[in-house]
Parts: sequence; structure tokens; C-alpha cells
Amino acid sequence: MKQKRVLIIIFIIVILFLITVFQTFRFLSGSSSIGEKVAVLDIRGIITKSDATIKLIHAYRDDPNVKAIILRINTPGGSVAPVQEIYRELTKLDKPIVASMASTAASGGYYIACAADTIVANPGTLTGSIGVILQFTKLRGLLDKVGVEHQVIKSGKFKDAGSMFRDMSEEDIAILQETVDDVYNQFVDAISESRNDTLTRDEIVQLADGRIFTGQQALTHKLIDKLGNLQDAIIVAGELGNIEGTPKVLRKERRTSLLEQLIGIEHNPHLDEILNFSGVTFRYELSLGN
Repeated sequence: MKQKRVLIIIFIIVILFLITVFQTFRFLSGSSSIGEKVAVLDIRGIITKSDATIKLIHAYRDDPNVKAIILRINTPGGSVAPVQEIYRELTKLDKPIVASMASTAASGGYYIACAADTIVANPGTLTGSIGVILQFTKLRGLLDKVGVEHQVIKSGKFKDAGSMFRDMSEEDIAILQETVDDVYNQFVDAISESRNDTLTRDEIVQLADGRIFTGQQALTHKLIDKLGNLQDAIIVAGELGNIEGTPKVLRKERRTSLLEQLIGIEHNPHLDEILNFSGVTFRYELSLGN
């Protein structure tokens, strides 16, 4: 019995060792190829954090073999601050950037795409949704029915504006609307800075009412530059990076944890959002039917 237990432990150790070796080989094979390259930076899922993405931006910035960067965007957007942090770091780069929109590059996804020199989308890509959303849940009616009373002691009359335990006053709504409008204008300003050679600010405002566009419609409205898939974007990036011939592609995938590999689960951005809930946030996010 003891010998069998020892064999099981040895087997587990060997499996863990092989997984570690495989991860190391995959990382090295993806990052050490020689020659001029185009780097693909994946931005996918609901954007709740920026640290990992910015770390990759800096890695590609500092790699002399990376001559251009492709933003492979597949996201409905997310929280305002992480979106703006990613956008700002991209605008600091002195390397060409091409945005390649996958199935969805809406709201905050489009915001980030505006950091690119060229935006490429599929005809059926879902994009646009330019705007800001601030949502609240109201429980007052339910609490009244079950006889639960909520009391608040606050330092100012607007400290609990948007509370789920009371109705918002007209002053509350006015204050929050003013703040949402300010964040919205920051979005429009970013687009205007990026697309000023094709669109005026007034034209952008006409399109920035929260509506969604297909890639084909976005091209018609000059929100993107051309239609195409990732392979087309790679060719464009190679040309902008002055790479001769077919460019090599560097793409560092998110490294799955040992626990994820052993039990077969995958990273879930929705779970991140729940675990990192920080109260009310402004969101550059596509919101259909919510």
C-alpha cells in the first residue's frame, strides 16, 4: 500500500514537471525567435484591469526586433480607467500600431483601437457603441415590502447619490449626468485626436450616441480605415514597420495557471469583475438589453 502511494506521488511530480517544461518551452519559443517581427497584443473580454496588458506593451516596446504592434481586439469594453490607461500607454509608443477587430470591438474596445495608426475590421464586426453608462439597482420597493429599513449617516447630501436604498432626487441625477457627460467628452476627445484627418468633432458627436455599427457601416462612417481580418492586419503592420517579405508574428498568450491546467478551467473575465467589484464605476461598455 505504501509503495503504491509513493508511485502515485512520483507520477504526480513527473506530470507537474512536464507541464512546467512545456510552459517554459512555449514561452521561450514564442519570445526568442530572431528577426524583425510584428507583435500581436490580445485585448479580449470585459476590461477590468490594465496591468498585464501594459506589461506586454512595455515588453514589445523594448524588443528591438518588434517593428510594429497589432491590437487584436475582441471586447465589449469595460471600466473607464483601465481602458484609458491602456490607451495612454499605446499612444506613447513610437512603433506603428494596427488595430484588428475580431467579433466585437465596441465602446472601450473602440476607444483602445483609436490608439492605432490603422484600424481594420471584419465586415460583420460589432463596433461603435461610443458612450458611457452608469447603472444602478434600486431595492427600495422590495425592502419596503419585507419591512427592512436602511439608515444612512452622511457628510454631504450627495454622498449616497445613486444608492439602491432610496430614490434619486433631481439634483442627484443632474450631478451624475454632469459627471457622465464629462467622461463621455473624454471619449469623444480621444476619437477626435485619432481620427481628425477623416472626421470632425461634430461628425464624431453625431455618431457617438451609443449606437452600434457593423464593420461595413463603420467604414462608411470613417470610424475605421479598411476591411480585413487578422492576416490582412499583419500585412499592413509589416508594411508600416518596413519589414520585407512576410513578417514573423510574435504572440504571447496568457499563461494558464497550473491549477487551471490540472482541473480544466479557463480564466473568466466575468469572475474577475465580480471578485474585484469596487462599487459604482463608469463604463465604456456595450450594453444591449441590460
